[in-house]
Amino acid sequence: MEIIQIIILALTQGLTEFLPISSSAHLILPNQVLGWPDQGLAFDVAVHLGSLIAVLIYFRKDVWLLIRDGLGGFRDGNFSDEGRLAWLIVLATIPAGLAGLAFKDFIETHLRSSAVIAVTTIVFGILLWWSDVHGKRLQGLPALNWKKALMIGCAQAIALIPGTSRSGITMTAGLMLGMKREAAARFSFLMSIPIIALSALLLTLELLETQNVPWGDILFGLVLSGISAYLCIHFFLQFISRIGMAPFAIYRLLLGAALILLIWIG
Repeated sequence: MEIIQIIILALTQGLTEFLPISSSAHLILPNQVLGWPDQGLAFDVAVHLGSLIAVLIYFRKDVWLLIRDGLGGFRDGNFSDEGRLAWLIVLATIPAGLAGLAFKDFIETHLRSSAVIAVTTIVFGILLWWSDVHGKRLQGLPALNWKKALMIGCAQAIALIPGTSRSGITMTAGLMLGMKREAAARFSFLMSIPIIALSALLLTLELLETQNVPWGDILFGLVLSGISAYLCIHFFLQFISRIGMAPFAIYRLLLGAALILLIWIG
């Protein structure tokens, strides 16, 4: 890849991983629409690790409390709010993990196309808007129970389909279940830690079977992805209560319409 492609793809991954607009869609589209060469497995690993490092650094205090109280509560049976939340995150990760193992090959073979991305971008953009308008938005994280966490986890599994957006559909599910915007976003970001880690691990195992890894490009992409992801998390949580989900829903509708137009012209 040329340097401009590395910069654009790394920044795109970092920004779109946590915005409700689908990072997978934005990484697939340059290849299919602009004719760019596929970024390759090694680069995918790097930008995912960059996003993971960013969310771990941003939520470092939360992560420490989740680990400490989650393990402590499991040991003595007395769970604090953080300990209970830790196990709810584990529970919410299971559906996507199982779905990924079962359908990964099928999705990569049959669903990584502009047509699929156009449809999912529009459909889940409308759902995002609807949930933001009609959701009660009354509950914080302490009100989350195992049933709701599992439902959000099942929604996360659907995000394996390109164009859906992992953060978008988990926030949509949270809003539909009555969560506040900030609570839905926070739970979505914390949920991303194990799922991104698992994804990066699987990609790394596949990468070990390849050779001629461009380490300079990899490191550059990782750093750029991490910086942009950290800034995205920070500003999204700062402004989500004021801006709502409408701008992202509108963006998704415009992007989906543009993709349909490109497919029709092509």
